[in-house]
Amino acid sequence: MKKFHKYIFFLILFFQYFVSNSQSTVYQIDITKEIGSTTWRYLRAGLHQAQEQNAKAVILRLNTYGGTVVHADSMRTAILNAPIPVYAFVDNNAASAGALIAIACDSIYMRSSASMGAATVVNETGAAMPDKYQSYMRATMRATAESHGKDESGNWRRNPLIAEAMVDERVIVPNLCDSGKVLTLTANEAIAQKYCEGIVDNVDEIISQKLRYETYALQEFKPSLFDDIAGFLTHPAFQALMVTLIFGGIFMELKTPGIGLPSAIACTAAVLYFTPLYIDGLAANWEILLFVIGIILLIFEFLVIPGFGIAGISGSILILGALILALVGNVNFDFNFVSAADISKGIITVISGVIISVALLFWFFQKIGSKGPLGRLALQADQATEKGYIGVPSELQEYIGKEGLAATILRPSGKVTIGDRQFDAVALHGYIEKGAGIKVVKYENAQLYVIEIK
Repeated sequence: MKKFHKYIFFLILFFQYFVSNSQSTVYQIDITKEIGSTTWRYLRAGLHQAQEQNAKAVILRLNTYGGTVVHADSMRTAILNAPIPVYAFVDNNAASAGALIAIACDSIYMRSSASMGAATVVNETGAAMPDKYQSYMRATMRATAESHGKDESGNWRRNPLIAEAMVDERVIVPNLCDSGKVLTLTANEAIAQKYCEGIVDNVDEIISQKLRYETYALQEFKPSLFDDIAGFLTHPAFQALMVTLIFGGIFMELKTPGIGLPSAIACTAAVLYFTPLYIDGLAANWEILLFVIGIILLIFEFLVIPGFGIAGISGSILILGALILALVGNVNFDFNFVSAADISKGIITVISGVIISVALLFWFFQKIGSKGPLGRLALQADQATEKGYIGVPSELQEYIGKEGLAATILRPSGKVTIGDRQFDAVALHGYIEKGAGIKVVKYENAQLYVIEIK
């Protein structure tokens, strides 16, 4: 009896193995968000998992109004280079960047109410970008359509002119669009123009009726929390914010004595900037090392060498270069496989962050000391009197020639104590350590200037 049960057990295992191996695994990836760093991560992770599970095909369910061109281009490249067939199911919308991704797929299926097109490059306000951007998008759409080749009659499987008309209203397709508007195809129009292989209601119809898999196992990609967080951290807007905090923190720390909140903010921003890029394989060890060397050179310039010379300029260049290179997928400074769009994106992201940090610092230093919330960060006249601090009125010229002690580090600005009073002061030459003897040498622009007594 035990032997009989054992045979039954092995028979069940064999049957399960046979059934599992006779089924065709199809992988489904949903792209229902704005095209960007998060959806790019979804697609890349989903294609990788599909290959690991030996999937026969991948179905990309699209319902998006578009997004960033850079990420759409990366996604269409991944689809074109995928070792397994990728089919698009336009489940309502494949607009703008979504249209580019759909055209990259081996076949396109659409819901009867779906539409696809309107791929003009626009800015944040919805206004069309200059023609050089449209030219790049036209070429990308045309090349994607052409990548599917021609049929036995020598005609394009997907007419490149239609792909261009989705970008530029000046492109005329006879008997389809000549109204001066960018092209958007309905499901029936897409079938008529050979941009759609069939109208379906769901993914199962594609697998059973179009791909003709009698038995199949449909696996859906489930993004992890890490995918969502990493996608957010690699968004260009977030990266620009981190650049702003890095430069703002560095500048604030160098302008104030001691190591405090600004340096903590800059370090945290640097970690959040480089970590997801390092995990994605974009930021290499040598790029992070360049950033660290740049920081060291800046600190050396401000703490050791007075003024702003070779060390400061070199440090700034290394920091900027490291931040930009970390966004670009070069291999040991080899840019042969890096697109111009990726380089432009990296430069724009970093420079935007720098400009924003400069603007915010300028605004901050104008507001500090004035009335309002920021006024609490600086001592007002009445507060200064109560706390034993005084300003530097013109009659304080009598302090010229007097000696005292550095109450804080002067690099070059800080505070000095003369007698029982404390003043704001600037070191005339180099930096002066806290506790060092000082001598007032001049009074200018409501400011005392001091030198260190050796």
